[in-house]
Amino acid sequence: MAHIQCAFFSETLQISTRVEVILPQATKSQIRMVGRSGLRRGHPVLYLLHGASDDQSIWMRRTSIERYASEKGLAIIMPFGARSYYTDMNQGHAYFTFFTEELPRLMCSFFPLSAKREETFVAGLSMGGYGALKMALTYPERFGAVASLSGVVDVTAWALRASKDDPFRQKEFLTIFGNPSTIRGSRHDLFTLSAKLKRSGKRIPKLYFCCGTEDFLYQDNLTFKAHLERIKIPFRYEEGPGQHQWDYWDQQIQRVLNWLPLKTA
Repeated sequence: MAHIQCAFFSETLQISTRVEVILPQATKSQIRMVGRSGLRRGHPVLYLLHGASDDQSIWMRRTSIERYASEKGLAIIMPFGARSYYTDMNQGHAYFTFFTEELPRLMCSFFPLSAKREETFVAGLSMGGYGALKMALTYPERFGAVASLSGVVDVTAWALRASKDDPFRQKEFLTIFGNPSTIRGSRHDLFTLSAKLKRSGKRIPKLYFCCGTEDFLYQDNLTFKAHLERIKIPFRYEEGPGQHQWDYWDQQIQRVLNWLPLKTA
């Protein structure tokens, strides 16, 4: 596979930003690694989002994502999302607009990527799990599948807990969302977005989420699971031993890649 570190200017954010890119390459002679490229008009693509403490390089540094993807013929775009929760911030940059509008357009202009819904996927961990679900539930016509790993699926509950005795978090969530008590029922709330999508009758992306049973977000994920069951949105949920850490995510991203509805060449 080809690994590209790409810097570019965002008109939406009005700053230069970065993505890490993995592109499929058909290879046979790499030691213990076979690359596959099913390129016809464009590679199927996974937008893979990082958590709040990290950046666009973290998936390459903490997992073997390149090796796992090598036989899939899948391009992976790993963008920088700062600590934005991938949201058009109350006081700050319009990250949600950037990720849902400008970034896909630019990536398809830079690289040979498919723009088809059935070949476009989004996934992330922690904050990135929230961002991935928010994107797919808001724009289900753009994503064929979405996956959340240990995601902040109940952002209201998390924001209230995390900021209770932490001045930094208090200021951060006010900057991103405004008062956390106003998130529930808004465009930032995954419970509201999923219920609205179900009522709309639109095609729902394939949905996968998982969480470790020792994770501090475990109960929030169970609450979200119960909500999806109640409104009858299909999903795949997995849990097992694990904390909010990379050994768990390194295992789970392999399961996500195997779960994606990729067509074989």
